[in-house]
Amino acid sequence: MANKITIKQDEYHLHFAGKLLLRREIPLDDTAFKQLLATKQFTPLKPIKEKNFHLHCERCGNEKSSLFGKFPCTQCESTHVYCRKCIEMGRVSECEKLYLWTGEKPIWPRHESPCTWEGSLTAAQQKAADRIVSAIRINEKETLIWAVCGAGKTEMLFPGITEALICGKRVCLATPRADVVKELYPRLQQAFRAVTIQALYGGSLDKAGTAQLIVTTTHQLLRYQEAFDVIIIDEIDAFPFHADPSLPYAANRAKKSESTTVYLTATPRSKQRKRIQRKQLPHIFVPLRFHGKPLPVPKAKMCFSLKRDLQNLTIPKTIINWLKNRKNPGRQLLIFTPTIMLAEKLQKPFEILLLQTGLLHSAKQLQSVHAQDPDRGIKVQAFREKEIVALITTTILERGVTFPSVDVVILDAGHDVFDEAALVQIAGRAGRSPDDPTGEVILFHQGKTEAIHEAITSIKEMNKRGGF
Repeated sequence: MANKITIKQDEYHLHFAGKLLLRREIPLDDTAFKQLLATKQFTPLKPIKEKNFHLHCERCGNEKSSLFGKFPCTQCESTHVYCRKCIEMGRVSECEKLYLWTGEKPIWPRHESPCTWEGSLTAAQQKAADRIVSAIRINEKETLIWAVCGAGKTEMLFPGITEALICGKRVCLATPRADVVKELYPRLQQAFRAVTIQALYGGSLDKAGTAQLIVTTTHQLLRYQEAFDVIIIDEIDAFPFHADPSLPYAANRAKKSESTTVYLTATPRSKQRKRIQRKQLPHIFVPLRFHGKPLPVPKAKMCFSLKRDLQNLTIPKTIINWLKNRKNPGRQLLIFTPTIMLAEKLQKPFEILLLQTGLLHSAKQLQSVHAQDPDRGIKVQAFREKEIVALITTTILERGVTFPSVDVVILDAGHDVFDEAALVQIAGRAGRSPDDPTGEVILFHQGKTEAIHEAITSIKEMNKRGGF
């Protein structure tokens, strides 16, 4: 059960409205909780139902029989079905109800001038920002902002969020990855200093989720129902959002019946492109980076011994030759590998090579990072502050992070993990600063894949649409 905290009775609605919770997630003693049930301010819901002869989890929408299990319940002394799909959010089973707040609804404050950001938008950014404002103002159901990597999507959101807060609306900015939440949270705090903002992700210290403006991982939306007037979903093409049906299910349930959903992406998936072509999804395209320069076009380099060399933890000669002849050796290096194992095991060979070539002065200037690395936040910040010169990484850094001056290398770019969207996003890490708007992007492969071809073609097409 959740730790008991003192909540004033007249503030219950602020803490529980728009939430779908297990009993253990409601930090009230039994007396207060039973009183709320008796007065129908909490409504119990059956978490697992049978629909069309199969089971359905009300929290995550799971209907796969393989993702339901059974356990012996000591409380009821019988066997119950539970959902394994959303078990990490706390077990839902036939005998553990979900509770929805059906009492008083909160009235969110109307802010006069909530935005404290002092920057300015480019013409292309302003056009997209105006489209977002318009959608929020008229409660348009949904709209998609298709903006190239480095277009400044976060800043484009500020006028729309401002409009929502002026109108007394509640706003949620959701993104698939916790690292991106951690990146966005301080930026939103700076841009809306007088507004209460909370960041929610697995392991976050603040778990209340009671603010008017919330930035969260999409997984945390599993605890919400009809909570938000505006939901902004960043990187809708990113894993796990595009691959996990429970996340769009949760996002759809978390919005109010009268609401606006804004989708952001640099690389829309085929599903969104088809809806755009059929004129089923309103959208606006932003073809320019904020500094007005084109996207760096990746160069694909054949490396015949690549897989054998990587298996032997040897740096191929093609890569060594490129490293020795870089156009701007002063840039930092961002090296992508397809697996965690390679990221870790290639650190020593790259350390030896880069020290020999003079690109490193100390072994500490090279690090590896991946999703399971407990120090990844520290390492990414050290790379941002240029304490680390070269960083070997998995796709954990393919999006949502900005470094001012880097060359990007993808090892084994033909690997399945590097689909078109991933390659476009990774290429987008280069050239993000107006002081260094180019940056090299090199795809080392042992056979050009369709994804490599499509990624390069897509970047060239976006540059063409941007007037280059």
